[in-house]
Amino acid sequence: MILYPAIDLKDGTCVRLYKGDMDRATVFNDDPAAQALAFENAGCEWLHLVDLNGAFAGAPVNATPVEAILAACSVPVQLGGGIRDMATIERWLEKGLARVILGTVAVENPDLVRAAARAFEGRVAVGLDARNGKVATRGWAEETDIDVTDLARRFEDAGVAAIIYTDINRDGAMQGPNVAATAALANAVDIAVIASGGVSSMADLQALKECGAPLNGAISGRALYDETIDVASAITYLKA
Repeated sequence: MILYPAIDLKDGTCVRLYKGDMDRATVFNDDPAAQALAFENAGCEWLHLVDLNGAFAGAPVNATPVEAILAACSVPVQLGGGIRDMATIERWLEKGLARVILGTVAVENPDLVRAAARAFEGRVAVGLDARNGKVATRGWAEETDIDVTDLARRFEDAGVAAIIYTDINRDGAMQGPNVAATAALANAVDIAVIASGGVSSMADLQALKECGAPLNGAISGRALYDETIDVASAITYLKA
């Protein structure tokens, strides 16, 4: 399993939200590139970025800090938030992103996801963000009646690189991930699944690693900033 440190970008700073609420943001670093480099120097092999403003605006907003991170770091970077057309996908991949994450368009324009996955093999992931098992879109502000697993299955033949599954009610709450739902999703599809939301301790990482499903990795944010998870220890454990 891979540890993906989360760098959520709001107004040019590195923040964490509580359960996806933009009005409940804690700023952890006003220099996202420095934070990204610190994660890389600690041994992280990937970085997970989210343009929070972009997720609401429907277009990239925090391009400047993302580009600064790409310039500062050598590890692969994946980005989600506000990526909703082919031109934006192409532009980000040309700038050096290893992978784009498509969330809202997976619901609103699934044909775009399929076309992008064909055009950029291995470089397109789908972000499935759920509240009570149902997919939420547009920065988690809009809820649907679409079941997470049903939507994931629609992309099994699309060639997407991974699914990032986030339980919104757990995100930033330091209450542990939804292990059962994550494992159920990973066992229901052939696409690699990355767990997100609530990963706040080594015990949480152990629960995910031993959940009985072949997870690709886990995303953690606040716990890494608060140092309730030691980055080096987590990487060593997940690799073992």
